[in-house]
Amino acid sequence: MGLEMESPKEQSSYTVEQLVAVNPFNPEILPDLENYVNEQVTSQTYSLDSNLCLLRLYQFEPERMNTHVVARILIKALMAMPTPDFSLCLFLIPERVVIVLSLHFGKWRSSSRHSLFSPTTLRLGGSNSFGMKLPRTVTFSSLFQVLRKLSKAYASHLLSLSYQKLPRSVLAELWLLNMDGASLDKFIEHQVANSGWILEKENGSIVLPQNEFNHPELKKNAGENVPLEHIARIFPILG
Repeated sequence: MGLEMESPKEQSSYTVEQLVAVNPFNPEILPDLENYVNEQVTSQTYSLDSNLCLLRLYQFEPERMNTHVVARILIKALMAMPTPDFSLCLFLIPERVVIVLSLHFGKWRSSSRHSLFSPTTLRLGGSNSFGMKLPRTVTFSSLFQVLRKLSKAYASHLLSLSYQKLPRSVLAELWLLNMDGASLDKFIEHQVANSGWILEKENGSIVLPQNEFNHPELKKNAGENVPLEHIARIFPILG
């Protein structure tokens, strides 16, 4: 029997992933999906399937759409680049909502060095050229704090993929971090304690943990090797 016939108490025993897998079009799971988005932000986890499921439910229940939750979904999807998650989410969001997000993030961008959510990124321009009256109740101050927190985690992730070692001055120039002085020192200390960074005291350079991207190695697969005698058989044909 499907989950749509079960009581809310019985549904609470399922994980969000199970609810999405069994009955993704059940509007009763919408609050669970919204809470799960907020959980992804605080715990720095990510689930594209559940987020896409929520955006699809918003299409069927437009009056229940939460703009703050939609913005959080876009932030998490953008942090997953270079995957196409951001575009997949954007295609499920109504144009009127994209306009609201474009305007608010555009204003925030103009008042800081961050350009993570520029109007171009959100597909539409930053002017209200459509003559649409924006709701006064939409405020994004708390969301900007979330964005700043996630942008630091995203910057740390990008650095770990790109560098083996880098000087402190490079970190200070990163617009995504937008930090210097004591705030940058605090960020480095946090990464040393939690992400395996090593700070060289003699020159201030930072050594990043090894991974398959910043320390690539040539992998040899013995199963793909072709014996020389097999290649020698085609020499007469080529001649």
